[in-house]
Amino acid sequence: MTLWNNDTEIQFFTEALKNFASPEQLFYNLQDGYFAYIPKGADAEGQTLQSRNSLIGQFTEKWSKTFFEPIAKELGLYAVNSVVCDELGLSRQSSADLAFCATNTSVQKPENIKLLFEIKMSIVSNYKYTHPGKVEYIGDYKQHKGNPALLRSDSMLKAIGKSINIRVSGIASTKIPVVVLGNSPITDSYIKKVDFLKTSGVIQGFWSLNPKPTNSDYVKNTPKLGFQTILNREQLFSNCKELVTNDMNYFSSMIANAKLGELISIASQQPTDIDKAKIFFNNSFNKKYKIAA
Repeated sequence: MTLWNNDTEIQFFTEALKNFASPEQLFYNLQDGYFAYIPKGADAEGQTLQSRNSLIGQFTEKWSKTFFEPIAKELGLYAVNSVVCDELGLSRQSSADLAFCATNTSVQKPENIKLLFEIKMSIVSNYKYTHPGKVEYIGDYKQHKGNPALLRSDSMLKAIGKSINIRVSGIASTKIPVVVLGNSPITDSYIKKVDFLKTSGVIQGFWSLNPKPTNSDYVKNTPKLGFQTILNREQLFSNCKELVTNDMNYFSSMIANAKLGELISIASQQPTDIDKAKIFFNNSFNKKYKIAA
């Protein structure tokens, strides 16, 4: 397993140019040549490059599936792209980018989905294209004008919004972890936000699969690990195993203190901590729960 790096990005450009894309679909055509991003100090010359977005999106989803397949297999699961599950609000138009599932099919039942991934990855560094088909690295993300991957506020907001949509779909979503995958750091303005999303249980983490996006300083990890830079396979496997094997529940509510006290009082009468948790959780959802004899 090789984590995301500059060679991966060059691979994307090389394959796209060879198989289906023109240089104009992948690069800004500037006076000094073709560039993946506008270099700092250069003029965009009125250009806005949108055609690359869908191409890199398809590439990163396929790459992520291939990358995670050995981990899923070791956990007894399948890595599946474009997962559809109506109970979770995942339609064909808004499917899950990647998931660990008990069955190898895109249409899933909630109980067979063990881990959901939302992928927000893009080209991070800058490259120059020269004929015939040569792509050269020319600088990291701090040397161009673009905001790649998780450094984009709109990418972060879309990922958060989709995760919340899953969480509010009903009780079927309460046992499924959700992780946002990226290949860049985050901005300082999102440090507290991602930690709150993790500690509140909405999203189980933002993970960057790019261990070295720049040689200079960047946000590697947040204090409560809402954002983590993945450095090796062992770290990634440990993270995935913890989320897949731990019996967790998501719950969130705003209720009066009297009602909260009632729920705690009922749950406290149960003999074990697990039974207390189940009673409290299910009563929070107004779902009847019976302790097994």
